[in-house]
Amino acid sequence: MAIQSIDRASELTTNKVLRDTYRLLSMTLLFSAFTAGISYFLKLPHGISLVCTLGAMGLLWFVLPKVANSSKGIMVVFAVTGLLGIGLGPMLNHYLATSNGTTMVATALGGTGIIFMGLSAYALMTKKDFSFMGGFLMAGFIVVILAMVANIFLNMPALSIVLSAAIILLMSGFILFDTSRIVNGGETNYIMATVGLYLSIYNIFQSLLMLIGMGGDD
Repeated sequence: MAIQSIDRASELTTNKVLRDTYRLLSMTLLFSAFTAGISYFLKLPHGISLVCTLGAMGLLWFVLPKVANSSKGIMVVFAVTGLLGIGLGPMLNHYLATSNGTTMVATALGGTGIIFMGLSAYALMTKKDFSFMGGFLMAGFIVVILAMVANIFLNMPALSIVLSAAIILLMSGFILFDTSRIVNGGETNYIMATVGLYLSIYNIFQSLLMLIGMGGDD
């Protein structure tokens, strides 16, 4: 009886973390889209985009871990997602200025949605433990970062295509990994869970848009 009570309490906790995570994720995605729209209409330059992206990374690394267990963590998450949304503005301006830009952006959005919902549904329904992917994903993340830095100097279009595809695969793995951790009780902080899923969605969208752009007239 006691074991059943413990299992029931654990299930309730997991369900609450899931609900809170997806609720906050939905709000941050909408907020990020809003700030991206403002950045697009104001035609903010790439310099501001870079500053906002670096500011978001700074908040993620140095501020969020300290406040993730308090209500201040929610404000930091909105600040991070808002800044990253602003950072998308110049990229959206670039693609939407092309003849088929609207189609490319819509396709990237739709593709991102399909990837996220499909992988999340699989992890939720099967409740499979993907924790074994942690080391592989981290190693892949480091390799991708190093390749991105190298490509700044090499400026190879073929490498850019490979990197975009690799990022999509890597972030898809992180969606499975993060969702699995929530479902199986490995992640009990919905704020950190939200950030992880948001960053995966954000990077998939950017990489898909770049891939589609490379394959289009642009």
